Amino acid sequence: MSAEAPRVLIIEDDDAIADAVQVVVVRQGGTGVRAADGREGLRLFFEERADLVVLDVGLPELDGWQVLERIRDLSDVPILMLTARDLEQDKVRGLQGGADDYLTKPFGIHELGARLEALLRRTRMTGTVTPPEEYVDGPLTVSWSAREVRMHERVVDLTPLEFRLLTAFVDHPGQALSADQLLQQAWSDPLGIGPDRVKFTVLRLRRKLGWQEGSGGPIEAVRGYGYRYRPGRAG
Repeated sequence: MSAEAPRVLIIEDDDAIADAVQVVVVRQGGTGVRAADGREGLRLFFEERADLVVLDVGLPELDGWQVLERIRDLSDVPILMLTARDLEQDKVRGLQGGADDYLTKPFGIHELGARLEALLRRTRMTGTVTPPEEYVDGPLTVSWSAREVRMHERVVDLTPLEFRLLTAFVDHPGQALSADQLLQQAWSDPLGIGPDRVKFTVLRLRRKLGWQEGSGGPIEAVRGYGYRYRPGRAG
């Protein structure tokens, strides 16, 4: 793997398989981050800014097909799917849904390592690069490494939830994000949380950053759908 230590998100509820995948990732110079269900996997994907995802099909909460669909709504990150069923229709469904490769359990660690390396090498060849550690939009600076947000060089005191929500917006400039997409990206446990909670948290985030609703700030409501971040309006 790359000397830049790519981050590999392992979404797998079988501890033994997740352990095996993580061992291969670490041996090849990467960093493995793990989730045992689909909802946690989605949250960690956007929080950790993964370079590659190893995704099991049979997951609790949200299954692998649902996780694949939601990741593909917003990202082209390479995805290797794992399944216990060696059925052609499953492979076709995964590849048509946007997966980059498909591996049937049980698998050998050498084959897994080769497939992971091939996916990351393909990513590097197509020009995909690791995202920068900071995002700057006029007076706004978001630092992922420091988990810090500054406006006009002043540190803004955000909760972890507010930080994840702002990250979801700046990671997808100009894109309309539904309340459900924001829930999956920012909330650690989105079950039972509705659009009103998203609306309240967006309002609180705006206020902390000095962006009042209707004042031309970068976070705007998309009627009947969700919200959109417009770069260039932060200051």
